[in-house]
Amino acid sequence: MKYWVAFLLTFAAATPASADWHEASSDHFVIYYDTRADDLERFAVMLERHHQAMELSTGRQLDIPSPSNRVTVYAVGSDRNLRELYGDKNSSVAGFYIPRAAGSRAFVPNIRIGSGEPDFSLTVLLHEYAHHFLISSSVHAMPRWLSEGSAEFFGSTRFPSNGTLEIGRPAYHRQGELAFAEGVPVQELFDHELFQKNHGNKFDAFYGRSWGLFHYLTYSKEREGQLVKYRQAVAGGVPSTEAAKLSFGDLNQLEKELKSYLRTRRFPGKIWNPEAAPVGHVSVRKLSQGMGEMMPVIIRSQRGVDDQEAAALVPQARAIAAKYAGDAGVLTALAEAEYDAGNDAEAIAAANQALAINPSAKSAYVQKGNALFRIAKTADDQDKAYEAAMKPFAALNQLEQDHTQPLIRYYRSFAERGKFPPEGARHALERASQLAMFDKSLLMEVALMQAREGKTTIAAYTLAPLAADPHGGRRAELASALISALKQAKDGEPFDASTVMRAIPDDESDGDDASED
Repeated sequence: MKYWVAFLLTFAAATPASADWHEASSDHFVIYYDTRADDLERFAVMLERHHQAMELSTGRQLDIPSPSNRVTVYAVGSDRNLRELYGDKNSSVAGFYIPRAAGSRAFVPNIRIGSGEPDFSLTVLLHEYAHHFLISSSVHAMPRWLSEGSAEFFGSTRFPSNGTLEIGRPAYHRQGELAFAEGVPVQELFDHELFQKNHGNKFDAFYGRSWGLFHYLTYSKEREGQLVKYRQAVAGGVPSTEAAKLSFGDLNQLEKELKSYLRTRRFPGKIWNPEAAPVGHVSVRKLSQGMGEMMPVIIRSQRGVDDQEAAALVPQARAIAAKYAGDAGVLTALAEAEYDAGNDAEAIAAANQALAINPSAKSAYVQKGNALFRIAKTADDQDKAYEAAMKPFAALNQLEQDHTQPLIRYYRSFAERGKFPPEGARHALERASQLAMFDKSLLMEVALMQAREGKTTIAAYTLAPLAADPHGGRRAELASALISALKQAKDGEPFDASTVMRAIPDDESDGDDASED
């Protein structure tokens, strides 16, 4: 069992009874923080400006996400709170991020919003959001060094008090690593298997060297355009090392240049003025007293719970809901806690109470629909049960057309009862994946659907980012095996992936994709 009890007790002790929880809402983020409204607004503006600066720096412009597809950030108090929530009280984690179509979540301790060097937890948050941004803006897989190097590059952003934003600053938090850890030559950055063979789990300078190489190739006048050429080659299917040789030439020479570059004392960067990176509207509201009391439960639920944790969480959620029976947000949180504990009837009842108070409570529709779907799996009349289960999601779709859950559930309402989903349902699943390109489990589901349709070439293309994921575990292995099998299949004929899937043993490395650096 994880450390949820310690987390709740620590959280309760660390949060004064008079603490005022606020919610900040902006184009790309929702933030929950028990701090002053003006401090939270500054924090939200910083994150939005960081997003805009990434768009300007990369030339990639993302559509403003649908409200429920924004990244939700929870400031959970102390470092100890964060470690308990993460599930390892002895870790040195400074923040973590969970990408999923049901809602991407980032968890950080309370962050100092000053004008000096960035708080390390803010650096971690910016690093993880860089991953989110870069994955959301490209269908192509990135080699690990490029993924981490670019995230380190954007994660080192600084926000001076004069309102400017500095991108491309040195990754000062990697100084010790670069000075004392085992070196990683550029050949090993480009060849992940070679890196794993030579380093394994040793303390190495992979992150620092990846940052250095990305920074150098970004600002080197002599090598201008080479990084773009490398990216294009990799996106076209050229192996990383071969693409590096085609783009950068002699890798030994590149190694010498990188070593020299990392010894320099001055690094170029880019300063963006507020006018160059404008942000949209940021609103801040104070949460109700009931929601303030329920926040530890909500945060624990949003992190994810196992069966034991869920069963232990419900009594606290019920006690708070009994005090604030007229608060739709509190009742929605209770519905989620009941659902997580396997109490479907209770979850539906709590969701119905929330919707009676606030018919626009989107999360209440989700919890009610989730419970009805679980009931439908074992119903005698599955057609009728799934029809009923889709009603909350249909209502939610009317409120928010690009909410991912109605799209996904529409497809699964057929697949779960053994029916071939109609074309509209298949398009809905693909649309959900387009809205949540960072959700790797959903991407796998789409690829398997495409294979069953006989779209073997498209399915192999969909699987490519999963196969290239160095942290993908079984999922990456399975994606690679499926790609090999799909290349042997005839396009246009349905492909049954079950044999390939049974041949790849299960492991514990393809769960909810929690990421921390």
